Amino acid sequence: MEVTDSLNFGHKDRKDIYEYIERHGTVREDEVRRALNFEPAALGAHLTVLRRDGYIRKVGNHVEVAYAPGEAETVELGDLDVTIRMAQNVDLESLVDAIHEVADEGRYIEAETVADLLDHEEVVLRHNEVSSRMVFVATVGDELAGWVHLDLPEAEKLSHTAVLTVGTRPEFRGHGIGSKLLDRGVDWARERGFEKLYNSVPATNEEAIAFLEGHGWETEAVRDAHYKIDGDYVDEVMMAVSLR
Repeated sequence: MEVTDSLNFGHKDRKDIYEYIERHGTVREDEVRRALNFEPAALGAHLTVLRRDGYIRKVGNHVEVAYAPGEAETVELGDLDVTIRMAQNVDLESLVDAIHEVADEGRYIEAETVADLLDHEEVVLRHNEVSSRMVFVATVGDELAGWVHLDLPEAEKLSHTAVLTVGTRPEFRGHGIGSKLLDRGVDWARERGFEKLYNSVPATNEEAIAFLEGHGWETEAVRDAHYKIDGDYVDEVMMAVSLR
């Protein structure tokens, strides 16, 4: 299942089961049964239908949303072998740490919000009737080097747009990892019919602005004194790129 697929369960109980699994990530079947007060046979029947329809998959005695993993790409960037792939729940701790490491430099407020949300929800990918998100990560060996995150609104009037954040941990910069991640996120969105992507950064983050401009992004608006960083008021630069 793609995070952009329509959700149609045909039964309230199956919808409730999916939403519980989607909200909690990988969970034990008996946890689902107790939380939603199902008889074992009834839960088993609904899980069978959800698996058949491609909404969930079974992993041992656990169940999780059956997101299509997509293709992992390994590229040689200078002296690094970098793998770019869809993030998984096992990446959660490293992903949050990486985003916070970038955000704590004080120049990427949107990324800080993403990290706090991931840490609070304890689930990497989301797909429900309110909002969805896709995350790709770059890894070097066992280390998570960077990420690209797309927030995908479900509201019809906004469904052609998405908000993107992207970042690379300081020790992995200068190899082109950020460009590869940005390209992966943009290509993924374009292939699924999105028309425009947005990214907002403080005006003091001149490197990020130049990076995005170098990839065809443009400043769409500036909000005066939108941030207060270390006691100073800082403008927000709202950047966008058209995918049409």
